[in-house]
Order: sequence, then structure tokens, then C-alpha cells
Amino acid sequence: MSQSLQRALTILTELGEDQRTLDQLASRLGVHKSTVLRLLQTMEAERFVTHDAEHRYSLGTRLFELANRSLERRDVRTVARRHLEKLNADTGQTVHLATYESGEAVYIDKLDATQSVRMYSRVGRPAPLHCTAVGKILVSALPRARWREVAERLDYHRFTDRTIRTPERYLSELETVAAQGFAEDHEEHESFVNCVAAGIRNGTGTVVAAVSVSVPDMLLDHSQVLGLLPRVRAAADAVSDELGWSPSPDPRKALHE
Repeated sequence: MSQSLQRALTILTELGEDQRTLDQLASRLGVHKSTVLRLLQTMEAERFVTHDAEHRYSLGTRLFELANRSLERRDVRTVARRHLEKLNADTGQTVHLATYESGEAVYIDKLDATQSVRMYSRVGRPAPLHCTAVGKILVSALPRARWREVAERLDYHRFTDRTIRTPERYLSELETVAAQGFAEDHEEHESFVNCVAAGIRNGTGTVVAAVSVSVPDMLLDHSQVLGLLPRVRAAADAVSDELGWSPSPDPRKALHE
């Protein structure tokens, strides 16, 4: 990768976190301000970045346009949208759609709860594999031979007291998910938030995405969130049906076939 391209990508990554000044970007890259300014001017001419009156730089509209086009071309996201909207309206809770890409579970769509409760998740942000319901579903859908490979490379960051901390415990959790055909996050990623998820399949039966509902326990307790599972499964099945999947008599048996 060329040095200029690497620097430009680092700038975009930094601006994806928050606004930055020229001095901050130069310090981050370890180069003179004039070098960073030339890159910023080129990117600003193409609308990849912009700056305000105080010369603080942020991401530009061109980047958002490209991101939206990329997301819109994901068939599962397009097909799933109306079913996610229905699930969101029926439950009033936060709904997520995630896929497995390059060893990570990535949120590709999100509908916020109708009540003003903010979640950590954002579209485009990875979901930790070891402590989110969507992450568990997506990994459990991989061939079993790959489970240990995934389990042993995770860092098992401790988000809460309930977060899974070891490969063996994680492998046991994947066995549970595979057997029951759904996954849950019982305050493992965010304290006082419970989540339940189900897999979405394409015409070949491959799990290509996971849909979930996440709820703070001040609204619904753990058992009440599990009570939403039939609605989550119904949404996942409706998307799967549109993608061409015909369920077997026992969908759980097909999870790893």
C-alpha cells in the first residue's frame, strides 16, 4: 500500500471517531502539517472530508454516499428492512441486523427503540463475537471445524461481570446456541441490557445474517426478552423465505449441515 494512501485511510479512520484539527492529525500520522494539509485538500475537493470555521475536519458527504450505496446493494439488508421495521414496531425495541465478514460480526442495519434508550451499536461497527447474540448466532453457523479457530483468536474483553472469558466457555455456548437454534446476550455486552437473536438463511440454507432485539432491563427483564423470541424468529424466517430458504422439519438440525 502506498504511503499516501495509508495516510489518507488513517485520516478517514480518525475522522470516523470524531472531528480532528490539522495539528491532531499531523501528530497522529507523525508527519509535518503541510503533508497532512495536502492530503486533506485533495480529499476535500472530492467531498471525502470537510472542515468548519475553526478548521476542525470531519467526514464529508461523499463518504456517506458511498457507504449507503454499499449497504443498499447487500441483498439481505434490502430484503430484511421491512421485516425489521415490523419487528421494531411490534416490540418497540431496538432491532439489529448483522453479518459475518472477515472474521467479524458487523452491524449492517439498526432500528432504534421507540423509547429514547440509546445502545452502543452503530451500523458498520463490529459486534463482539463472544458476548453478543448476533455474534454467537453467526459463529455457531460456521462449520464446527472452525469454531475452535475462532474461539482461540478472540481476546475475550470483559465488558460486564457476565461476559464469557475463556475459549472453552465460548465453545460450550456455541454448542448451546446450535442445539436451541437461537442465541441470547444476558447482560454480557452491556450491563442491564438483554438480547435475543435468530439466524437468517439464503436459498442454500446458509446463515447469511442474524436479527436481534435488544432491551434494557428497566423496560423488560430477561425472561420477558426471551418471550420476544417467537417474534424475532418470525422476522428471521420471513426474510429467509424471501431469500429462497425452505425450512427443514427441524431447522436446528440444519444449522451446521
